[in-house]
Amino acid sequence: MTPRQQQGADRTDERPNAVHYTLVAARRVERARLSLDDVAYRSSVHPQLIQRFVALSLVEASRDEAGRLWFDARVPARIARVQRLHTGLGLNYAAIGLVLDLLDRIEQLEAALRRSGHPGKEQTPWT
Repeated sequence: MTPRQQQGADRTDERPNAVHYTLVAARRVERARLSLDDVAYRSSVHPQLIQRFVALSLVEASRDEAGRLWFDARVPARIARVQRLHTGLGLNYAAIGLVLDLLDRIEQLEAALRRSGHPGKEQTPWT
């Protein structure tokens, strides 16, 4: 029996073999925000092309009071995916938006399938 369980054994509890856990306050850690220049450097893409991706809703960005773009730390990976679809499959950016939406939906469905405990036909991701 763990020390925490021994402490809980002194208490009267309606449930037999009840385990008591101490609650710990956890701070929410903000995700790293990247500037336009940081994203351009990490993804090896010109900043104007990234601004075009934002305008086409291929990547999400927020603006601060000064109007500067700020990105989530996962955006360079998303830009790499956009570039692979554009150069590898020859898709235009409008089609890439549709493909990205479908790939995101597939990832959501695969995650739900994994959580449900039912094995799918294959366990490898699509991209």
